[in-house]
Amino acid sequence: MTGIIQRLTEFVLDEAQILDEGRFGDWLDLFSEDARYWMPIAPGQTDPLLHNSLMYEDKLLLRIRVERLSGARTYSEQPRSRCHHLLQTPRVESMDEARGEFRLRTAFHYVETRLDRQTLFAGWATHHLVAAGDRLRIRLKRIDLVNGDAAFGNISLFM
Repeated sequence: MTGIIQRLTEFVLDEAQILDEGRFGDWLDLFSEDARYWMPIAPGQTDPLLHNSLMYEDKLLLRIRVERLSGARTYSEQPRSRCHHLLQTPRVESMDEARGEFRLRTAFHYVETRLDRQTLFAGWATHHLVAAGDRLRIRLKRIDLVNGDAAFGNISLFM
């Protein structure tokens, strides 16, 4: 792997590990200030503002969700939910090193568990990354579930 491709791949893998370890504050720090986290309902959905989505959150809403997850009075998270990501090797879809913009797509299986309930999700994560100094930041993370148009219960954590 070339240096930049390895760095991009490791970024995506490290992000999943941070989530699996429940380090949500560290995870939030991976996002740029203008970031979005988007989980469309329909495959191929192109506009989160003109169509319904399972989630479409800016950094402020992500911060509120992270604060809620870490709160002592979040009774719906007692005991806390846990998660595990199983990722294929991320594929670089586009790369503009001069502008510091990169797009990767990663197939995944994601398990979320709390008490005796375990839920499996499968799909693809697309990361739009930007270089900010010597760091990479997530400008957009899009989660396309295989069955995104299904009826879901509560999705507690982040995929």
